[in-house]
Amino acid sequence: MRPDGENPLRVLLVDDQELIRAGVRMVLRSAPDVLVVGEASDGAAALAALRETPAEVVLMDVRMHGMDGIEATARMRTDFPGTCVVLLTAFDEDGLVRAGLAAGADGFVLKDAPPEELLRAIHTVADGGAYVSPMLAKRLLDDYRPQLYEAPVAAGSLDELTRREQEVFTLVARGLTNSQIAERLSLSPVTVRTHVDNVLGKLHLPHRSRLIIFAYENDLVRPQRFDEPPA
Repeated sequence: MRPDGENPLRVLLVDDQELIRAGVRMVLRSAPDVLVVGEASDGAAALAALRETPAEVVLMDVRMHGMDGIEATARMRTDFPGTCVVLLTAFDEDGLVRAGLAAGADGFVLKDAPPEELLRAIHTVADGGAYVSPMLAKRLLDDYRPQLYEAPVAAGSLDELTRREQEVFTLVARGLTNSQIAERLSLSPVTVRTHVDNVLGKLHLPHRSRLIIFAYENDLVRPQRFDEPPA
């Protein structure tokens, strides 16, 4: 949750089913620090909406008629790089989740996740973090471990990180946001962002969500319940 006095978190809701949008809208409006600034029924409409009304987070179904969430995510990474994307997915859509990772999504939440988890995911990515529903992360690792990367990163690559970068890597992998890492390590958020960028570059990872999966793949962290605070 954002501190009192800060502007509410601006969210664009994208789903091709009105009933689903209505339910998610109710969840988002229950949070005093979240503002739904628009809705769209497919990826193309979402891109048009962002051109008219900026949003900090796009909460989008991965599977839609017209332009789906995967293609829309890839275009948003190019056209709106400052906007975070959280994809809503079903438990059996692992292939789409991997495609979403490649497209640059910042988070993945199961459609049947409790409201508290949905709100936590939105706030996490808005604060510079990445979020993957724990059950989804475990399923990905159990079923698709050999296929998670087109070019796997050797665990030995961690040796290229400085001690401070290793600390930042561990905290990012545990789901902490930039602000939380800054507070934990007594650093400025700008310095944390620099360390995160260095870690991603040295490990050849495109974004934080891939870093988290990489950490799971190498048994460096364990999946947490959505209501369990980061270690």
